[in-house]
Amino acid sequence: MEQKIKDQLISLFTAHFKEEVSQFELLPASGSYREYARMKSMHYKVIGAYNHDVKENLAFLEFSAHFLNKDIPVPRIYSVSSDQMTYLQEDLGNTTLFDFLTKVREKEGFSPKIVEEYKKVLRQLPRIQLLAGQDIDYSVCYPREAFDKQSMMWDLNYFKYYFLKLAKIPFDEQALENDFELFSDYLLEADGHAFLYRDFQSRNIMLKDEKVYFIDYQGGRKGALQYDLASLLYDAKADIPEDQRAELLEFYLDELSQYKDVDRQKFKSYFDGYVLIRIMQAMGAYGFRGFFEKKQHFLKSIPYAMNNLEELLAKSTIEINLPELFKVLKAVTQSAFLKSIGSEADKLTVTVSSFSYKKGIPKDRSGNGGGFVFDCRAIHNPGRYLEYKFLTGKDPEVQQFLEDKSTMAEFLEPVTSLVSHSVEVYLDRGFKHLSVNFGCTGGQHRSVYAAEKLAEYLRNNYPVTVVLQHIEQDNK
Repeated sequence: MEQKIKDQLISLFTAHFKEEVSQFELLPASGSYREYARMKSMHYKVIGAYNHDVKENLAFLEFSAHFLNKDIPVPRIYSVSSDQMTYLQEDLGNTTLFDFLTKVREKEGFSPKIVEEYKKVLRQLPRIQLLAGQDIDYSVCYPREAFDKQSMMWDLNYFKYYFLKLAKIPFDEQALENDFELFSDYLLEADGHAFLYRDFQSRNIMLKDEKVYFIDYQGGRKGALQYDLASLLYDAKADIPEDQRAELLEFYLDELSQYKDVDRQKFKSYFDGYVLIRIMQAMGAYGFRGFFEKKQHFLKSIPYAMNNLEELLAKSTIEINLPELFKVLKAVTQSAFLKSIGSEADKLTVTVSSFSYKKGIPKDRSGNGGGFVFDCRAIHNPGRYLEYKFLTGKDPEVQQFLEDKSTMAEFLEPVTSLVSHSVEVYLDRGFKHLSVNFGCTGGQHRSVYAAEKLAEYLRNNYPVTVVLQHIEQDNK
């Protein structure tokens, strides 16, 4: 983030809250060009946002006001700059639905606990689509007011040029274009008068105080009910098992029936078509960001999308003949080049460790030597206080202390940047191992927290295998 933008956000915060910013933490980049930072003062904590695309900002701000008026759980907007490029919004914490399911799944599999969180989301989805969508101002939508024929053709050609061509999948251009025309006409037969969130997936759903909240709906427009459900249930990296998808589909239709009459068979007849166009749109994004922009971590989602596509093709109920499209999609699922991307995680293992300086710096057992060692001892130590003495950096109380009463965020920002640079170079050069070590006095609080946060960041952003070890804690 440029210093000028940082200064603008701080100025906006100070003018609105009448307090000095005591902590400014740049948040990890996402799939967009927007930039976010967490900002804190003595009494307030917010997310500052910057985006040079004013029309997109206006859509987000207008939708936010409308949703809040309809009691839809979205972030409150506190202040907007005069040029409408920066704004302050409610801080909903760090836990996305994707983060939650990743942690729970490691211990329990795709358990009923995860299904229940998805059901919380699906209780809200018809409210967003129909209750809030019935009188929303579609004139502010960006880039279009509806997911119409042109929007669909944009997505389909995005898939063709940024995924198929870059993934070296052969196709007959005219035959594929003809199928795109037929496919889009078929999708437009579904009722398209609901609010379409557009990017309704697990990373855009926040969990806080056992409630769900929604973010990043600036691409919303008028469209079919099936699209957002497809986005959620076929979210690539969420990798929802097929039985749970079927259960959640039926649950959504039960919820939807409270707002309108539902012909389940008709709804499902178009659902697979919207699943397919959503998968293709997502693959286009992975190709653009990964193949074209060389952002390796976007390639991490391709194997999951391929699995979803293979399952869909095996059971598809799409009621029109699309020979070239289905030939191409089958070629995608069989591509040796694309399957090789699935083994990217095996090419680089990042070992992230916490340790005690009393016991010494851990040895790199990969045989490569080197790596990073970061000293956390300059950070305010929660272990000095009795209430935290027998807890660790994994415990919420300690985490809250380090986030609110220490300089941990400022410490981790350059650490994350340094490690990210090495990971990207190591991936490009095919290196196998990288070690990152965090030390503190006892290897219990600060180093554990830092190791946990970096491991989480790497898992979510790069196609690497992360081995997390807390040397002092694991040996107790």
